[in-house]
Amino acid sequence: MSRSPSLPPKSLPEAPHAPRADVCLLMEGSYPYVAGGVSTWTHDLIRSHSDLTFHIVALVADRSARKLAYELPPNVTGLTHVYLQDPPAGRRWQPGIGRLLKELEKPLARLQQGGGLAEVAEVLRLLAPRRGRIGKRALLNSEDAFQMVVRMCRAALPDASFLEYFWGSRALMSGLFATLLVPMPQAGVYHAVSTGYAGLFAARARLETGRPALLTEHGIYTNERRIEILMAEWLFEGADTSLALDRKKRDLRDLWLDTFASYSKACYDACDRIITLYGGNQEFQRRQGADPAKLTIVPNGIDYAGYSQVQRDPAPRPPTIALIGRVVPIKDVKTYVRAAAILREDIPDLKAMILGPLEEDPGYVEECRSIVKHLGLEQTVIFAGRVKLTDWLGKIDAIALTSVSEAQPLVILEAGASGVPTVATDVGSCSELLMGRPDEVPPLGPGGAVTPLASPLDTARELRALLLDRAWRDRCAQAIARRVAQSYDKIAIDRVYRAIYDEHIAMPTRLLPEHDAIGLKGAA
Repeated sequence: MSRSPSLPPKSLPEAPHAPRADVCLLMEGSYPYVAGGVSTWTHDLIRSHSDLTFHIVALVADRSARKLAYELPPNVTGLTHVYLQDPPAGRRWQPGIGRLLKELEKPLARLQQGGGLAEVAEVLRLLAPRRGRIGKRALLNSEDAFQMVVRMCRAALPDASFLEYFWGSRALMSGLFATLLVPMPQAGVYHAVSTGYAGLFAARARLETGRPALLTEHGIYTNERRIEILMAEWLFEGADTSLALDRKKRDLRDLWLDTFASYSKACYDACDRIITLYGGNQEFQRRQGADPAKLTIVPNGIDYAGYSQVQRDPAPRPPTIALIGRVVPIKDVKTYVRAAAILREDIPDLKAMILGPLEEDPGYVEECRSIVKHLGLEQTVIFAGRVKLTDWLGKIDAIALTSVSEAQPLVILEAGASGVPTVATDVGSCSELLMGRPDEVPPLGPGGAVTPLASPLDTARELRALLLDRAWRDRCAQAIARRVAQSYDKIAIDRVYRAIYDEHIAMPTRLLPEHDAIGLKGAA
């Protein structure tokens, strides 16, 4: 990864002025502005197919100035922004807006209660004749829009606070309208790297252009949003004062969860191929309505040749562990810090590094620093920030991954190729990476250990075993290095994606049945 201090190049055109690309990548809250596993995967994907052209659709929160976290490769020929909290303004008034909003009300309500592709197509049909003229002034800020929200609240959540429903629903509809109103880049294939709003954009692209759409889910978006929504303090859930024993009535959190489930279903139905990293994710996808015939497993791959060349640092140093990743709640850095406190009781000179960006959630970073100070770990736990990983792996004895949600973490593979074992929570494919798949031939043995969620004691125990038993650490290091070479070498994975791209770029334009309802002639 290379860091750039500049804003996006002024010369890089946005839709509709950008040239037609081979692949349009749809990125929500990640590449090219946020560093992390999915962003690095995307950057490497683009560079690995240097003879294909890519257009990036970056779905971001607002219009704040952003710095690139990656230097865009020369085969990126366009960059379109979708500002989820700030849709196009549109005209202040236009005839028929009251009628339009009454017609939008039904499909919008169904999207907030588990709808899908048919509802997205209906919203597109109603917006299409006014695209370029309509926006948030009419759809969100008008008197007719307010009355629509009043009616929707009474119908969907009659016992909820209207104020909370108003702002929650407004945020959801803002993201929806921003995604559906931005000009459409032209491409041979549209590739979403999550569901959510990126998946919604893929569904729109498939409906409007008739070109194939692909989805790669690293983690299951709806599961990750569920964790965030249930943890969200700002999303107030009123007290249940009833004495009933059964579950309380539908509330505002259900509204958010059901809306994102609708977008996922729409994306699954629109996409020609649904790719994920391991079998466990496919079970979630099937439960959420994905057609089993579309499902494909393509694991993550890393530069095994490069990472395997990392040399162990022979210089004397204290036993060293590391958590590699963003300092955000989903990584549960607090469990890692508490594990380091337990581990230090047996290993007083322990160094526990935290290697990853600190800017994404400053409040959470401060909470972690406060725990470090409270536990007296200032000389043990070190926040190193963003680093070049290959400069550090030779100085680390083991890594810890304490996340509450993951898919197939690149850091396990990257560290493993360098001969560094991992202790990881039992999330995503971590157990498969460290212990091997059932079909692994020959069985290679453990590449570390797997622990329960939010268990500092178990994490500390397994790290202690790796640090104090050199023979055990060496066996785990050899096993994970061999497993990465055998099953997760990026060279082989790149060939799989190239075959998928070539197949779908060559497909003829094919409109879905829902397209006829949209009322568009060819590509938007």
